[in-house]
Amino acid sequence: MSEPVIELKDVVVDYPLENSLGIARKLLRRGSIRKKRALRGLTFSIHDGERVGIVGHNGAGKSTLLRVLAGILPPSSGQLAVRGAVAPLFEFATGFEMELTGYENIRIRGLLQGLSSQQIKDRMPEIAEFSELGEALSQPVRTYSSGMFIRIAFSTATSIDPEVLLIDEAFGAGDQHFSVKSAKRMRELMAKGRVLVFTSHNLDLVKSLCTRVIWLREGNIVMDGHADEVLEQYRISESVI
Repeated sequence: MSEPVIELKDVVVDYPLENSLGIARKLLRRGSIRKKRALRGLTFSIHDGERVGIVGHNGAGKSTLLRVLAGILPPSSGQLAVRGAVAPLFEFATGFEMELTGYENIRIRGLLQGLSSQQIKDRMPEIAEFSELGEALSQPVRTYSSGMFIRIAFSTATSIDPEVLLIDEAFGAGDQHFSVKSAKRMRELMAKGRVLVFTSHNLDLVKSLCTRVIWLREGNIVMDGHADEVLEQYRISESVI
């Protein structure tokens, strides 16, 4: 079997419970800082072509895991390897220049994703068409709704055919029409052998997009296996309808 695209070994993530003022007081008193363990020694690997869903109740560690995979949050301990270009599709308002237009933000995000100015220019018509934002792309993004942020971020990120797509509730936050378009594009990317890691409370959507599911509870892996089997046990155990 080929080398995993994503590989975790005993990955732990701890969050400080105190706010910044509380931390300062602790340091002045030379006391220890209380921490919450968000991920508890996760070990798994994902290979090329896999579509992996992450499920669990709020606080299970789903979003923390995606931030670790995206390189936004470093593990407190353990080993992490992600091999390939990563497109994190969550926290959609993050990283936008609010006073610039949609077109200008597409250019900025394209450059951050490694595209040249000419590549961005060549892909701009397709990105604009897929987003369906029309004249709004000429307006400052501070005027955008959350759904419009999703459209521009998703359209730009998926224009580069990244090896690894990380998605947190993207479809649930968008409108139904764009959700259908996004799901279709995801399937097209996966047909090219890309990796998808997707977390959502919409279990039907997870089942339709993913062949494998990892079930988290309080930062631990409860079950990791075929999507149908894991989702069935998750529904029974967690009383999810």
